[in-house]
Amino acid sequence: MEVRYKDYLISSDKSLLDLDAIKSFLANSYWAKNRPPEVIEQSIERSLCFGVYHDRKQIGFARVVTDWATIYWIGDVFVLEEYRGLGIGKKLIDTITGYEELKFLKGILATADAHQLYEQFGFVREPDKFMVRRTNGR
Repeated sequence: MEVRYKDYLISSDKSLLDLDAIKSFLANSYWAKNRPPEVIEQSIERSLCFGVYHDRKQIGFARVVTDWATIYWIGDVFVLEEYRGLGIGKKLIDTITGYEELKFLKGILATADAHQLYEQFGFVREPDKFMVRRTNGR
């Protein structure tokens, strides 16, 4: 699947992913800074991934985990800082929520700082229902 947005390409083609760029960003993120590189690679291999590109350079990413029947989870979403504020993150989430195999499934995610972005796409805060079990910093 490919979507053009201005001068950017959003694609679910994993062969386009720049694993080094993704691992570098996630290593410096608040949510994945302790995740080993090999775990990041495994998570990408086992997920539906969306890369965002500008002149073939990876500038954004999101990963989706799903059972393809009832639910999907969006994680590891980022747009490089110098590309923020251009609508790219909105278009990335719009692409995911409109993806044919996902659009009628329940979507979930966790964020510490981007609630307003996701609320534009129908996500609502449910803090009393959210639970987490953490192991080994993953």
